[in-house]
Amino acid sequence: MYRDRLIATEVHTKNAHRLKRLLLEYHDFRQLKSNHPQQEDTLKLADWQAERLKTTHQDLYRHPGYHTGLEFLLSDLYAPAGMTRRDDNVDRIFPKMVKWLPDHLLGTFSGLVELNLVTQSLDLDLAEWFHENGRDAEHITAEDWCEGYRASGQLEIRKRQLELVSITGQQMDRYVRNRSLGWLLSMTRGAAERAELADLHGFIHRGYTAFRKMDKVDVLIERLISREKRVMENVLAGHPEPFSLSGDL
Repeated sequence: MYRDRLIATEVHTKNAHRLKRLLLEYHDFRQLKSNHPQQEDTLKLADWQAERLKTTHQDLYRHPGYHTGLEFLLSDLYAPAGMTRRDDNVDRIFPKMVKWLPDHLLGTFSGLVELNLVTQSLDLDLAEWFHENGRDAEHITAEDWCEGYRASGQLEIRKRQLELVSITGQQMDRYVRNRSLGWLLSMTRGAAERAELADLHGFIHRGYTAFRKMDKVDVLIERLISREKRVMENVLAGHPEPFSLSGDL
């Protein structure tokens, strides 16, 4: 919808160039996905994987200090459905973003866009495998999911996915410690609504609130990444219970 605006916007820094490139890639991917015959299967796989993550990390998910942050990760950052308007609005205001936002924030936004693109691309790839191999996305089993995971040959991309979770999580934690950001979000809510940017403003505010409530985010991220690396190793090794991480602290 706003592809021409993205293309026409002049950028001058490495972070701005990266954000522009990723927004264009994500824009094109969203168009592809919206017309893809396996779109609905992609959403079912995403839901299944979100529940799997909650189960694998249930101690962290139930922890009062981490629950809100993990819920934000699963519902907003990993958001295959219901975020079309938010994503369109990012494209729409991109010229203002590169003009007014600090360059390091453009770098963080780049990481968030890449994380969303990588995650949804992997979901679509898996949905295609399910279809081509006659697997039922309506009744997903761990065995089918793991077989598709191994068959996809996307190991390096999945490693990049975990790296992005770590990098962007640490960056977001640093930014929300700035109290002026909370004040700014409160002051700009009305303006965002008048500009039809309430969904994007709400996304940023939810992220701010979620991370502000968390303590020792670095510990949380380290534990998440180390566990998911073990899950990856289990899946690739054909472990009979790949998501069971007994003995984990």
